[in-house]
Amino acid sequence: MTSTETAVRETWPELSLDAWEDTRDTLHMWTQVVGKVRMALSPRVNHWWHTPLYVNPRGLTTGTIPYGTRTFQIDFDFLDHRLRILDCLGGARMLALRPMTVAQFHSDVMELLRGMDVRVQIWTTPVEVQRPIPFEQDTVHAAYDPVYAQRFWRALLQADRVLNAFRSRFIGKCSPVHFFWGSFDLAVTRFSGREAPPHPGGVPNLADWVTREAYSHEVSSAGWWPGGGDFRDPAFYAYMYPEPEGYADAPVRPEAAYYHPQMREFILPYPAVCASADPDRAVMDFLQSTYERGAALAAWDRRALEAF
Repeated sequence: MTSTETAVRETWPELSLDAWEDTRDTLHMWTQVVGKVRMALSPRVNHWWHTPLYVNPRGLTTGTIPYGTRTFQIDFDFLDHRLRILDCLGGARMLALRPMTVAQFHSDVMELLRGMDVRVQIWTTPVEVQRPIPFEQDTVHAAYDPVYAQRFWRALLQADRVLNAFRSRFIGKCSPVHFFWGSFDLAVTRFSGREAPPHPGGVPNLADWVTREAYSHEVSSAGWWPGGGDFRDPAFYAYMYPEPEGYADAPVRPEAAYYHPQMREFILPYPAVCASADPDRAVMDFLQSTYERGAALAAWDRRALEAF
């Protein structure tokens, strides 16, 4: 293996779900606890943009959360394996990230917040999972492998970097690149500016009106998902809502990309990205080709929406 190939593999870490599925499932629930704190206290923004987390140089963060005239934030640090809560008055609290139940994590986070005089109530039932267990009752999910938690974050770092470069090409309405703790994926969404037909809903343990607000307008969405459930492999994905006729048959790049008929999304397997000689180009080709084909089929006004 050449030095270049070694550097690429280290930058885009291997992340086989079989090696860290228990940690993945636990982190999914932990991020829901923290994400629901942000959602409960933040002013509502269209398409639920007040709820996600964001990738930062050490892990994931809520960003600034308002609390009266104060502000605070909650960070997952996957370098030092700590959860940190910091406020504008100089207050700081810390929780070691280690194997522990979701029930214990939820209790500890709420206790830390109370210790900073932050009182918040959240709905403790997880969303977008098939068999939700309320946080305070969840003693099933309790794994934390620091090596794979860090690999997960390192993969997020690279996906976030390329998705932000892709986002910069669009001057129409566009979401931030953000991590949705319900679906447990990193996403960026472009909008045509036109209203969409009502979404059919049906997301597990999520009210249909929530999904319909999220998809109230036509979108082209793409992102990265670490795998889980019936679809095992981590992957980049791209889809349109509503899906234009002929989209499933669109020729897209790179060669490893394909359309998944059950998910109604184009998929670029993450292992194919890791094995590529130029992972950045492979991902950008995927993002650009799926968008261009979908936008053309849906008759988006590309001259008005794109910077170059």
